[in-house]
Amino acid sequence: MKKTLTLLFLILVGCIQLIADNNTPLIYKINIKQEIGPVTWQYLQNGLHLAEKEKADYILIEMNTYGGNVVEADSMRTAILNSKIPVYVFINNNAASAGALIAIACDKIFMRNSANIGAATVVDALGEKAPDKYQSYMRSLIRSTAESHGKDTLISQSNDTILKWKRDPRIAEAMVDERVVIPILTDTTKVLTLTANEAVSVGYCDGIAENISEVIVKHMNIEDYEIHTYNPTIFDYIKNILTNGIVQSILIMIIIGGIYIELKTPGIGLPIAMAITAALLYFTPLYMDGYAQNWEIIIFVIGLILIAFEIFVIPGFGVAGISGIVLTIAGLFLSLVGNVDFDFTGVSSDQTLKSLVTVIVGVFMSFILIITLISRIGKEGSLFRNIALTSDQEGFISVPEEQKLMIGKIGHAATVLRPSGKVIIDGEYYDAVANQGFIESGKNIKVIKYESSQLYVVEIKV
Repeated sequence: MKKTLTLLFLILVGCIQLIADNNTPLIYKINIKQEIGPVTWQYLQNGLHLAEKEKADYILIEMNTYGGNVVEADSMRTAILNSKIPVYVFINNNAASAGALIAIACDKIFMRNSANIGAATVVDALGEKAPDKYQSYMRSLIRSTAESHGKDTLISQSNDTILKWKRDPRIAEAMVDERVVIPILTDTTKVLTLTANEAVSVGYCDGIAENISEVIVKHMNIEDYEIHTYNPTIFDYIKNILTNGIVQSILIMIIIGGIYIELKTPGIGLPIAMAITAALLYFTPLYMDGYAQNWEIIIFVIGLILIAFEIFVIPGFGVAGISGIVLTIAGLFLSLVGNVDFDFTGVSSDQTLKSLVTVIVGVFMSFILIITLISRIGKEGSLFRNIALTSDQEGFISVPEEQKLMIGKIGHAATVLRPSGKVIIDGEYYDAVANQGFIESGKNIKVIKYESSQLYVVEIKV
């Protein structure tokens, strides 16, 4: 009997401990400490999902950002407003521009004493104020975000019922437009930025604290709690690298350069494999983030097909080649811009300019790569000597040695040589390379040398 009572007592203690553990509030912490963009949007998405999966009681965002892209900021504030779990934010230092919009979406705002919130005017890549249509969109966006928290019902001394906004939409709008005057604040002729104390006085801050622990204990009134922090996965880090502008430019260089080299060398090998890999690394993270749409990738592929068609099928350089180049570059560019079927609403000029520069730099780098390789492929002592077949390679020789006997013969260009193409000599077609510059189709040519399994020709007058 005594053993039975002891066992029951231990079971009871264990149950009480289990219940106590289950009653300990779980706070899920997400860091937003960089520019608002695809990376921070992905972090917030993942964090909100995991917080819901772990049945967190609260979500606490620690923020320190100078802002970023409006598109991602709008998605982030919408996700916060739709969260079933209360979302609080602790502004560790800055919540500027897009960061202010996201902070205002949270259920409660806490700030460090030296922190600031505001300055949400839309600017371009040079820091200049964007046209008013962008400001109008941002004014409406930040105003509706403030309004989403509703009104408090107050009873005045004369027993009148007064409805007062929990977060005054006019104050939020003043963070975008300097024309909105807030009488209770000083310096109202400028775009509004609030200090922690000013934010408290106008209802845009629910408490001042110096760290996360003070926020939880002092302002959330939770003494015993469990806190989990969202930590990015290896995949997140890899995607961050792949969506870096410099890396994207390098991938564009490899895509274009690899395709060109493969078209100019026999067989299917390393260049095309590198181009395909670079294309996958370029488009995959953009597709997963909702930037690259199916039709944008299709445009890119059609562009490549047209370029190949122009090189191998159609003599000269015309509509197919130009269209192919335009479609390829358009596919690369549009995949970087968050448009939906050519609707660029909410796409900032900063994002557009950044995407354009990324593509231009990548294309320019690919031209440098192509020119460098053309001058070195097949040359003695060159790192790229073995990319082209040479007569001293073991195994077999792809071009008959009889072509050496063609030095001095005269024919004409069957296609444009830029610098390689087709020539006709004695009624037969041969691959040839212009020794200097380009040679137009139909021009008379003369074979001057045979090197690296290639005929080299010059234009002549007959």
